[in-house]
Amino acid sequence: MSACFDSSIDPRLLDREPFKFHHKLMDHPALSLENLTRVIPALPADHVKYSKGLMRNGDDFESAHLQHRSNLSLAETIESIRTSDSYVMVRSPQVHESFHPVFRDLSADVEALLREQFGSRERLLLAPRLYLFIASPNSHTPFHIDRNSTMLLQFRGSKEMVIFPRWEPAVVTHEAREAYAACDNTKLPWSNEKDRFARRFDFRPGDGLHIPFIAGHYVQNGSEDVSISMSIIFNTPESQAQLNALQFNHRVRPWMARLGMQPTPVGTSAGRDTLKSNLWRAHMKLSRSLGAGEPA
Repeated sequence: MSACFDSSIDPRLLDREPFKFHHKLMDHPALSLENLTRVIPALPADHVKYSKGLMRNGDDFESAHLQHRSNLSLAETIESIRTSDSYVMVRSPQVHESFHPVFRDLSADVEALLREQFGSRERLLLAPRLYLFIASPNSHTPFHIDRNSTMLLQFRGSKEMVIFPRWEPAVVTHEAREAYAACDNTKLPWSNEKDRFARRFDFRPGDGLHIPFIAGHYVQNGSEDVSISMSIIFNTPESQAQLNALQFNHRVRPWMARLGMQPTPVGTSAGRDTLKSNLWRAHMKLSRSLGAGEPA
């Protein structure tokens, strides 16, 4: 029996479609505002990013803490979050002991769902981590994609979650998706015309939402309260292979363009994605080996 999720989740939809469910962690002590106020300032500085919250689609989400700097300290930001138009993102809060139990339970529940879907004896949950988000009323998380799968849980406040099909080139071109996966360009072009592909989810305390691997999305927080949410992100052997294949495509695309060719888009052939993933892994292993042998 799941410690964190209700029984409505259909494991066959993981990394196929976004879907809502309910979670069982509303009263978890790690997610109380009192604990967050104590824990977040005590975390390593590189685990916490915070910025002004009035961003818009077209902004680079991954560099927002640099482009939209706050003139408040972290402690001041958290204390005044209701009125300061701020956004706080915490990477891997599970390094703090108060988050150990919830990280353990969420990891076990996601692993169990993946086993229902794939039925493998091998480990299916790869590199799980927690992310914590605290945002002022009306703040906006700009359109972006993630290099992982996500189970997002809401604890306070409300949001509208807007999610797009994973491989639709009219939303994110193949070239832009590959560059994002390779961390070469994380500023995605935006136009309101993309919204015709969107699925919108009303998201409130107690709700959970699955965001499939590489699916574009943006978030509009409600006006009535501070928003507190937490996600467990992870990869599976399938999504890791697709991520490797995206990075492979990004590397070979300029070479193929000189020959008037372009790589087959990732997500259209599982066999080709696996081959590209294996080639990319071999390339990275060789690069690390040669790098280790170079003089300092």
